[in-house]
Amino acid sequence: MIMKGLLWLVLLQLLGSMLNQWLLPMLPGSIIGLVLLSIWLMWRGQVPEPLQLATSSLLAYLPLLLVVPASGIMSSGRVLLEELPVIAAALVLSLLVTVPFCGWLLQVLARRQERER
Repeated sequence: MIMKGLLWLVLLQLLGSMLNQWLLPMLPGSIIGLVLLSIWLMWRGQVPEPLQLATSSLLAYLPLLLVVPASGIMSSGRVLLEELPVIAAALVLSLLVTVPFCGWLLQVLARRQERER
């Protein structure tokens, strides 16, 4: 069962990589694969059991993916301090964009839920 779920994940990532090479070179193939997975799951309306088993077993290893970025941050702290104003500006700008968008989206979804009742 787990192998079937892993096969789905790998196939969607490969499909995302192919789309990256052919149509969307500005997006990473893994992100395209995740978008395809999200669309597929929304279309199905539920998460299949093999996929749920595969992802729950992979979730235990998620902290290992953070080791490489953390070591990069620790080894290049001087460069990050030099770029601190640019990083801070990007963070503030993203905050000013995402917080109102999330509030607007929450209101839209709440209105839609009220209409469905």
